[in-house]
Amino acid sequence: MLKEQRPGARAPTSDPLHLDSARARARFPRRVYRFRIIGMGLGMLPVAAVLHETSAPLYAWAICAFIGLAWPHLALQLARRHAAAHRAEMRNLLIDSAMAGLCVALMQFNLLPSVLILTLATVDKISTGIPRLWLWSLPGMFGGFLAGGLLTGFAFQPATSMPVILASLPVLLIHTIAVSMAGNALIAKVRHKNRQLDELTRVDALTGLGTRRYWQEHAARALAAHQEQGTPATLMMLDIDNFKRTNDLHGHATGDETLRTVAGVVQRHLGEKGRAGRYGGDEFAVVLAGTSADAASVIAECIRRDVEAAQLEARCTVSIGIAQLGPGHGTLERWLEAADDSLYRAKRGGRNRVEGGTMVEPAG
Repeated sequence: MLKEQRPGARAPTSDPLHLDSARARARFPRRVYRFRIIGMGLGMLPVAAVLHETSAPLYAWAICAFIGLAWPHLALQLARRHAAAHRAEMRNLLIDSAMAGLCVALMQFNLLPSVLILTLATVDKISTGIPRLWLWSLPGMFGGFLAGGLLTGFAFQPATSMPVILASLPVLLIHTIAVSMAGNALIAKVRHKNRQLDELTRVDALTGLGTRRYWQEHAARALAAHQEQGTPATLMMLDIDNFKRTNDLHGHATGDETLRTVAGVVQRHLGEKGRAGRYGGDEFAVVLAGTSADAASVIAECIRRDVEAAQLEARCTVSIGIAQLGPGHGTLERWLEAADDSLYRAKRGGRNRVEGGTMVEPAG
């Protein structure tokens, strides 16, 4: 008996029935239906056992049969036929709470099944992750107490017999397992969504390279490895020459294709040797851990030649600046500045060239 969020309130991302889309709202009554069948169907077993022991009148049996056998199906139809199915289901859920209170009174407050039904009804609401949902159900629950008490004269027989205990076990075990399985499915879905979100934060959608933050994390690790173990590391900054003019003359579609082509060339020459990212606009950054500036220059020159030879609508060239990290206690900002300086020298020197390859001593 999982519950929906109150209209207008914001559900947390852990809500198993998070209604953020029209599709989710339309599916909501069907998802509640499965849990309602289990909870109310099995929940009526201990109720029936108590009614039998107390020689309850026919109307009590009729109410028990309606709640356990008919109400789950009727609730689904009422919700599906309503223009706003999730709002209709919300009313059904409030009725569920009233029925739980009614059953407790009809059982003359028999201790074990009463506590079991009320606890499960409350836990179901809490497990949705919707704030205060269990509080919203209390008026209906107390209304059920009152209605049932008026029918039974508020009879009170709390003692629980062994047959009633046995009749309570199915709902206790099966309902708990069902809710646990639903929770496990939710956890798997949340993990999948988290992986998707992580992918979005790590990969630039246009180029397929790492995002700026993701690339900087690798650069920071390479810097730390150099400071702790002396492992060489080289930074490469790459800028597409006259990219704005390409966009202005040939359009953004051509500009996007140029970015994708350059990114593909960079990734093809890096392989597993380094991590590349889109640093911003038409600028790319590469961190080559365990690679000297001279070795990085060879890779950079291969990238430059392949970009120049690429078959594109607009001729494309790149300027590349290289900075190898020297000994000492450098900072990522200073390393970036050194690579940027090399890049600007490449542009000032006529573009379509590689600059760098000498050691850069970071600040201590």
